[in-house]
Amino acid sequence: MKTAEDYINGQIILIDKPLHWTSFQAVNKMKYALINKVGLPKKFKIGHAGTLDPLASGLLLVCTGKFTKRITEFQGQAKEYTGTFFIGATTPSYDLETEIDQTFDTSHIDESLIQETVKQFLGEIDQKPPVFSAIKKDGIRLYEHARAGEYVEIASRKTTIHEFEITRIALPEVDFRVVCSKGTYIRSLAYDFGKAIHSGSHLIVLRRTKIGNYDVDNAIDITLFEQSLPH
Repeated sequence: MKTAEDYINGQIILIDKPLHWTSFQAVNKMKYALINKVGLPKKFKIGHAGTLDPLASGLLLVCTGKFTKRITEFQGQAKEYTGTFFIGATTPSYDLETEIDQTFDTSHIDESLIQETVKQFLGEIDQKPPVFSAIKKDGIRLYEHARAGEYVEIASRKTTIHEFEITRIALPEVDFRVVCSKGTYIRSLAYDFGKAIHSGSHLIVLRRTKIGNYDVDNAIDITLFEQSLPH
């Protein structure tokens, strides 16, 4: 059983974040469980190494105490995701946060086109973050501009796709696995992939499975984490 001192000296806790939770909510719940059950001070340091959207599940690396200084190091590591694109329609947020705004023909799409298109995205690519993202423009988060109906010009940025494979094709759904660098938006990848196959696409499932050598298979549910703490 870990003591308060262990958490202050630094721990890395692998959490399997549930769907619909924000990363902040997950860390906050852990913080108060540690304060109330282990007796840690209220100013105790805890943070995560890389935000997951509420509509994504999977690996959240939570650092405590002195290990919060290593968050930047973990954020810089490659990440692996699995999920599903919905082919033939787009949404303003590039995922299920917003309703479908356009539909497209898919009659020309077959497995060979999908597999060939994957190759275009391997290596360093230019990617525009979604308008519904937490990046700040003029001090205001992009999703705030988007929800207010304000148009904002977003600059593209360099990102690297180390691996990209299609694991299932059952149109309109296409399952994938991606290994990518820090700062990659899988929602933008879904949108750009749809354009590249002369159609449209948006993200309907996303799960983060790895950060560096850390694997979601070794992660724990937040409720189980709470239950593992002393009463």
